[in-house]
Amino acid sequence: MANISDYLDWRGDIPFSQDPFNEVDNLILAELAYTDFAGIVPGEDENGWVTIQKACEAFFSYHSDEEIMSAVSSTKVAPYLMKKMIHSRRFGGLHLSGYVNEIDEDIQAQFSALTYDLGDGTYYVAYRGTDNTIIGWKEDFNMAFLYQTAGQLRAAQYLNSRCRSLCGRVRVGGHSKGGNFAVFAAAFCEESAQRKIMEVYSNDGPGFLPQVIAAPGYQRILPKVKSIVPEASIVGMLLENETCHQVVKSSQTGAYQHDAMSWEVLGNEFVSVPERAAESVIFDMTVKKWLMGLSKDDREEFVDILFGILQSTGATTIDELSETRMKGLGQMGAYLSSLSSEQQKMFWEILKKLAVSGGESVKDKVLSDMRSPVSIRDSIGQYFGIEIVKENKNKRKEE
Repeated sequence: MANISDYLDWRGDIPFSQDPFNEVDNLILAELAYTDFAGIVPGEDENGWVTIQKACEAFFSYHSDEEIMSAVSSTKVAPYLMKKMIHSRRFGGLHLSGYVNEIDEDIQAQFSALTYDLGDGTYYVAYRGTDNTIIGWKEDFNMAFLYQTAGQLRAAQYLNSRCRSLCGRVRVGGHSKGGNFAVFAAAFCEESAQRKIMEVYSNDGPGFLPQVIAAPGYQRILPKVKSIVPEASIVGMLLENETCHQVVKSSQTGAYQHDAMSWEVLGNEFVSVPERAAESVIFDMTVKKWLMGLSKDDREEFVDILFGILQSTGATTIDELSETRMKGLGQMGAYLSSLSSEQQKMFWEILKKLAVSGGESVKDKVLSDMRSPVSIRDSIGQYFGIEIVKENKNKRKEE
């Protein structure tokens, strides 16, 4: 089935003047934000813009295909969208500015953003999702106990800065954590900036703690928020939000559906499905049950220990972590053994609670699901990554 790359082949020749900005355009710009534009796109405090043609030429002169494709993350293909965008009427006139890429281990923040001038009097402020740094992933987990993370506050500051300098209406968006940043920034930016916002796109972005949901700024921006999630969404179901999710079909399965390149496209919109898959619902129930059973202090200590284990390997990125292999496992074990008996007990007890919550959620889902026994069993199998043989259907065929 077609994806956003195919969309550029099909509709790249149609300018915004003939077919207005749509949800697929949003995802393309959110995905492109994963590209490393350091030294290519002017920074937040610099004047000027660069055309997408020059940005593309510079990027591929700095980075070889081998270097790009050696990364672990599926977002490594983002730069290749530019090669199609520069030859399209729809995106060929795009200008880029305000590129920021900051990683601060002291405040446990990973933040990256840039701004696109669409050439029709409107702009798109894009926030990058989680990169491959361990600090970036820790910030994601910090959202489970922090009302505001350093990255979220930086996102609001960035939007304020951009809106003061932009003469026109603004769309805000991002994929994964970038979607969370987009919603947070739109909710907590200055009211003058908020009035410039046309739409906010969260592409499988996680939610927030209840305190954020209750904030006046969040409630004001909520009608403009569009949450798009794949059928088996995991990241987009984390924490709380009040948005109605648009559920889209993916060519991948399970957690791999988070890859935006797998979202299916037809014409100028995504292929939608009526509801989320059972495995996404069960995951959502599991995490919420688990978090409700933990205090704020327990959540924080668990996250600190978990990432202390990962960082004990000396790795700073997911790529490096995957390369440590058996040596890394030994270092992780040594770190865990170095903790006090109370910390070790707390860590394993919280993991045990997660397993119990998972079992309870499966049970609740089965009891509430009015579909046939075969369908229920298939749903449980999908959740645990098991392919279930449809014995009953096979028997009926034999008969």
